[in-house]
This record gives sequence, C-alpha cells and structure tokens, in this order.
Amino acid sequence: MAVFTALSRTEVSAFLSQFSIGALTDLQGIHTGIENTNYFVTTNAGRYVLTVFERLTTTQLPFYLQLMRHLSRKGLPVPEPQATRTGALVAELKGKPAALVTRLPGTATTDPTAAQCASVGQFLARMHRAGEDFEPFQPHLRGIGWWKSAVPKLHPHVPDPVMRTLAEELILQDSFFRSANFENLPTGPIHADLFRDNVLLVNDGARDQIGGVIDFYFAGCSIWLFDLAVAMNDWCVVHATGEFDRMRSEAMINAYHATRPLNETEHECWRTALRAAALRFWISRLYDFYLPRPAHLLTPHDPAHFERILRRRTTDAWLPWALQ
Repeated sequence: MAVFTALSRTEVSAFLSQFSIGALTDLQGIHTGIENTNYFVTTNAGRYVLTVFERLTTTQLPFYLQLMRHLSRKGLPVPEPQATRTGALVAELKGKPAALVTRLPGTATTDPTAAQCASVGQFLARMHRAGEDFEPFQPHLRGIGWWKSAVPKLHPHVPDPVMRTLAEELILQDSFFRSANFENLPTGPIHADLFRDNVLLVNDGARDQIGGVIDFYFAGCSIWLFDLAVAMNDWCVVHATGEFDRMRSEAMINAYHATRPLNETEHECWRTALRAAALRFWISRLYDFYLPRPAHLLTPHDPAHFERILRRRTTDAWLPWALQ
C-alpha cells in the first residue's frame, strides 16, 4: 500500500467518472504496505479505497476482486469491489490496472490481545468455509514457485550462512509441497497475508470486533493450514524473540478450530507449515530490502524478524495446537 504512482485530484476525478459513486471531495495517499499504490478516496456518496496495481496484471486481478465480492456478499467484513457503469471491476489509471473498493471502519492494532486473536482465528475459519463454493482458481503467486525464483537473486546480497539456511529450508519445503500429506490437506482460497495491519478493529463499547479485513492481493488457492500459520506467526508471537505467546496463540487456534475443525494430517504438518509461512516472508523482506522498487512513501520491513521466527519454528519445543 505504498505510493509508487503519484496521482492528482484531477486524475482521480476523471477515473471516478466511470463509476456511479459521486464526486471526489478528499484524496489521501496511504503510506503503509509494499506492493501497490493506495489512496483513501472520499466522495459525496461514500468512502472508498483506490488501488493502482504495480505488479498484478489485468488478467490476474479478477480472481482477487471476485473473491472479495464473494466473501462480502456472504456477510464477512471484507471490502466490496465497485463496478464501473459497464460492469467491470478493473479499470485503468495512468496506464495501470486499478480498482475501487469500499472503505471499512476500524484501525489496526500493534499489540493484540488474546480476545482479538480469537476474533481473527474465527474470521479466518469463516473465510475458508465461505470460500468452499468459490469456483475461480488461481495459484498463490507468492507460493513456492516464487520462493524458488527469488532466492537465487538474493545470492549476491546475503552472507553465505544466510544463503545456506534459505537453500536448506527451500529444499525441505519443496519436499513437503510434493508429499502425499500435502496433497491430503484441505485447500481453497486463502488470504495469505493476514497480518495485524490488514485487520481493522472497532470497539462496540464492550469489546473489539473486526470492522474489516483488507488487502486480499496476495490471495490464492493453497492449503488452509498455511493461511493459519501466516496469521499466527504475526499475531501470536513475542516480537523480540519470535516465540509464541501462549495465551494469544491458543486463543487464535482454538477459535479457528471451533469454526473449522483441524484434522490429524494438519496436526502432523503444523510445524512445517509454520516454517513455510516464516520462510515466505523472510524471502520477501530480503527481496524488498536488497532489490527495492522506488516509491514515494516506502520503508522496507526488517528481514531479520522472520529469520528469527523461522529459526524458532525449527527448534520450538512447544507449538500451539487446538484442543480436541
């Protein structure tokens, strides 16, 4: 959600003329995130988020937007894509594909509670269930195929011990992705990036509730266990060490399990899935750190954080699992 493509009010007003959502009254660039250009757009009819896609193509985008619309219409707190007057979910802005979605209420947290983690676990299980009848298929584009192409490009930039660790973990994960166990794991659409900054929380006076889950542009079809591992590696860890916080991690996985029961094969694969989730973000953070793209508002995330988490998942004596 960094600003790679600078937009003027005149350009955005012209873009909005394709939609039936009123006239532009306010425009603000969003500085968080690292993939696309995002702006908050306010019109005299409502509040929206405008995304200009810097890497995804017009061919790839319908999957993400149709998934968001599918989930939103099933009652999940997910932004709903807005169609142009001709019915298209994807339009063009400054020669790049762009989309407009509803802006949902709430703010992200940097210090989640166990109750908030439980809400995220429940949402994720509901999302997986709701996606079971979603027919379009698209692979997770930041899955193992991307890992295998990205790691060699890091070789000139990272120390040899780091490169060896990356290569060894990649070999282990490649074997896992080819295994019979992997083939038997439940699959479907996944968010694949359910970090704290992608969940908007609102307080109803008694407790926090999820006002919105955003940024589905890493979504794809893969094992649901990987999606849960991504969320738990972010929401449920002690930042300084990468270890799991017991209360938060048990709250999330038990809430998930209560809505979409985890099975024994998933239990067997849990450590490997957690390692896969850590590897994916360690690679991408190394890539963004050493091979960055220019942006008006962009600060790369620290790669060492997910290196710590991967090393912990390799050696953790205790891993959270659902109460059966």
